[in-house]
Amino acid sequence: MSAIPPGAGPRSPSGSRRTGRSALVAALCAALAAALTGCGGEDPDAGTNGVGKLPAAKIESKARAAARQAGTVHLSGNVVSQGRTYKLDMSLAKDGAKGELTTKAAAFQLLRVGDALYLKADAAFWAGEKGGASGAPGGAATKLDGKYVKVPAADPVYKRFSGFTDKDALLTGLLALHGGLTAGDRSDIDGVRTVRLTAGAGAGGTLDVSLEGTPYPLRLQRAGGAGVLRLDDWGKRVDLRAPAKGQVVDYGSKL
Repeated sequence: MSAIPPGAGPRSPSGSRRTGRSALVAALCAALAAALTGCGGEDPDAGTNGVGKLPAAKIESKARAAARQAGTVHLSGNVVSQGRTYKLDMSLAKDGAKGELTTKAAAFQLLRVGDALYLKADAAFWAGEKGGASGAPGGAATKLDGKYVKVPAADPVYKRFSGFTDKDALLTGLLALHGGLTAGDRSDIDGVRTVRLTAGAGAGGTLDVSLEGTPYPLRLQRAGGAGVLRLDDWGKRVDLRAPAKGQVVDYGSKL
């Protein structure tokens, strides 16, 4: 009978217990490390366009650049300007715009195709514009009811409302934030993740910028409670056509 080599015999019970305990401790340590990594090391910007990691001023710069480069945008919400509150629902393009403005006194449609600006409103609106002190007869306002009035470029009405149809000029003014910028709060707009810019500790306005795809501005709260606006449909086609001739009243150089 051959001799059993040293160390080849059965392990002692105490050795088996030590090996089992070591394996269990190692497994528990690995599980704990994984749990801690998952809880403390998760990247809130994983799967985003990465702008959330940038300084606040850089995020603002990228959002403004995206807005300028986009061909179109849909703008909706409230704006307070020179003591008047306007409700906007405008689709803006590089070469024109269409939509509706509502004030406390009236609602009317705006359409700009190139340099041609049309305004469509009811008789009450036109009576308010041209009546009162000017003594315009009610019959004139009735003739304009429901028609597209081509607004002469030299008329004060043109200057007053054409700015609401100028995409670049309108966004440049509206997207202004006032005061020192901070960033970091995460939110979402209709399921799209955003990073929020805050100016002047909130008093200077806030701007939510998309963390998905192009970093477009998606929501603006203007400084001083001057309105809240939504910006969507970036880059979507806006169908701009001049009204049919039978629907247009053209007063030449003066309304």
